[in-house]
Amino acid sequence: MHKGFLTTAALLGLLSVGLGAFGAHGLKGMVSDHAVATFETGVRYQFYHVFALLITAILYKEYNQPALIWAGRLFLTGILLFSGSLYVLTFIQAAVKPGYLWVGAITPFGGVAFIAGWALMFFAVIRSR
Repeated sequence: MHKGFLTTAALLGLLSVGLGAFGAHGLKGMVSDHAVATFETGVRYQFYHVFALLITAILYKEYNQPALIWAGRLFLTGILLFSGSLYVLTFIQAAVKPGYLWVGAITPFGGVAFIAGWALMFFAVIRSR
């Protein structure tokens, strides 16, 4: 499983850099400064959790704890829900679709997934021999 997390982290890292460049150069002028900041928050948290996924893969190889598999899955879920919802919110603002701002209600679920992933990583490491 660690190879799957490593390859996924590499692809998500590549995507983070590309999205970050787009946010820094392509979005300016298309959306408000607030929307750009929202997008950049999504990119930042995605990139943070790319590293969390890499660490999870390395720890899994060392400790082989099932909780680490769940931690990695939660980091991926968090990226999808947290960062993904912020990307969608930015797109909605760029497309001037005000009726779809409820998508922002998804973001906290991604944050909870991130927190749970870190907690599982912590417990997996302290429970290992």
